[in-house]
Amino acid sequence: MAIEARQRKDFQHFHTITTRWMDNDAYGHVNNVVYYSWFDTVVNQFLISNGVLDIETSPVIGLVIETQCNYLASVAFPDVVEAGVSVTKLGNSSVRYEVGIFKNAEDSAAAQGHFVHVYVDRHSRRPTAIPEPMRQLLQTIQAG
Repeated sequence: MAIEARQRKDFQHFHTITTRWMDNDAYGHVNNVVYYSWFDTVVNQFLISNGVLDIETSPVIGLVIETQCNYLASVAFPDVVEAGVSVTKLGNSSVRYEVGIFKNAEDSAAAQGHFVHVYVDRHSRRPTAIPEPMRQLLQTIQAG
């Protein structure tokens, strides 16, 4: 079953990431584990830069409970990557992000997948409601 590549228009927020020499593996392309780091980077960059997450002091934090990625085209250093993100499900304490990885200003994703956060109390690690300012921000990138 062929997977259809998502397009830039499918995502509401983008963050540019420069590949590094060390991202390439022995096969001459970016290793699969690096893509998950890019997923984490675009989601947290969006939250931090918009002032709804302080990684040191926020009383509510997001824990990753699920990730998935499909690789559609090779990416290698020195490609420039733009990671696109949209919210596709916004629950009481969880959010599902769809992420697309685009290389060198191409319109079709080189990789795509999802990333799920469950928001918990920083100290007890028990699920808690997504704070209202964060919820309002997440709604600005909600798909459909």
